[in-house]
Amino acid sequence: MPAADARSQGIVAGVPGSDPEVFLRLSRCLEEPLFLLYVLHTCRGEAETGRYQSPELSFRDLEAFVDEFRPLLCADGRFDLWAYSPEQKATVVWDRHNLLYAYGPLDRYATELRSLGFGQGIPEVPAPHTHHYRSELDALAGKLIDRFDWVYSPLRPEDEQ
Repeated sequence: MPAADARSQGIVAGVPGSDPEVFLRLSRCLEEPLFLLYVLHTCRGEAETGRYQSPELSFRDLEAFVDEFRPLLCADGRFDLWAYSPEQKATVVWDRHNLLYAYGPLDRYATELRSLGFGQGIPEVPAPHTHHYRSELDALAGKLIDRFDWVYSPLRPEDEQ
């Protein structure tokens, strides 16, 4: 099983190949309604850096969003993506280093991760490493910003990486 995050009672796992299925599978453990938080760390003209919170979403809405923006989500390092269930006070975070942080129903998350072939370990981010901000994905990033009537707020100090 991936490492437990001792600081806040969560699970940390890597995202092999930037595969959004890992994020989706853990997000299925969350109760609706859901909210997405798109944390834009590095902009290339599509929007101001900051936090973009979606309106209430169903899991199907979340799946449709991931399917629509899969090329960006898999290949660009300008953002983090969070799914949150206010009902459970539970969160799944996919960060720009391809790590997942999951807080809430830990047993359910662990079951999902095991079903995907994950085992015990400590995920690591290579050092040094680089982030790719792909110009060919700029139009899709702009479309993502236009996808919802997001509620904007500035980046917080803890968002800085």
